Amino acid sequence: MKVRVTWADNMMFVGETGSGHALVMDGAPEAGGKNLGVRPMEMLLLGLGGCTAFDVVLILKRGREPVNGCRVDVEAERAESEPKIFTKIHMIYRLSGKGLSPVKVERAIQLSKEKYCSASAILGATAEITHEFTVSDERELNG
Repeated sequence: MKVRVTWADNMMFVGETGSGHALVMDGAPEAGGKNLGVRPMEMLLLGLGGCTAFDVVLILKRGREPVNGCRVDVEAERAESEPKIFTKIHMIYRLSGKGLSPVKVERAIQLSKEKYCSASAILGATAEITHEFTVSDERELNG
């Protein structure tokens, strides 16, 4: 796997992935940025959320569970001093599907955390990662 990060302007960088996608990263104005892109540390949390959501949906689908919606909200706390690593991460999974089993959802989340999600393994080395989840029959994932 390869990526490339190129400095664009001030504190703005363009990231390009080996799979052919690009995104803009930028800093906060107080750090010399213009707030025109995602922060690099936000990207770490997005990666964690995406990695575990992918796992959970795949595990449920393979188990023939009727999943039709998944959202993961990720909240994190960082250390006060440099490097400001993540120290606590809490994930809130919101899944939907008519007849979706909460027991199987919990198992899928645990499998993601303990076995499949590389991002969880990496970030879990320095941060306490906790989770909670809700299951709904209806696809009510907005808000």
